[in-house]
Amino acid sequence: MRMIYFYAYLCKLLQFDTMKARLNITIDAPLLAEVKKVAYKQKTSVSEIVENYLSTFVKMKKRKTLTEIIDELPKKHISEDRDLIDEYYQAKLKKYGL
Repeated sequence: MRMIYFYAYLCKLLQFDTMKARLNITIDAPLLAEVKKVAYKQKTSVSEIVENYLSTFVKMKKRKTLTEIIDELPKKHISEDRDLIDEYYQAKLKKYGL
């Protein structure tokens, strides 16, 4: 009895969870036949294929949108007393000599 409690403690400590749940899915019969062939060739089960797919699907990172990427860029601090229009024309005058 002491050994069972010790094993349960180790499983909890190591996060070793072997509980599995049943899942019923409905798919086309030809697709199921193809999946069974693939599972046989890979020497695995259909359940294992589905479990691996779902685990990778859950772990996929959501891609950031362009606006999220732009929002993460460092913000420039521009003082309000600067005349940006005048600075723009001065830079053009200096560059092109107009």
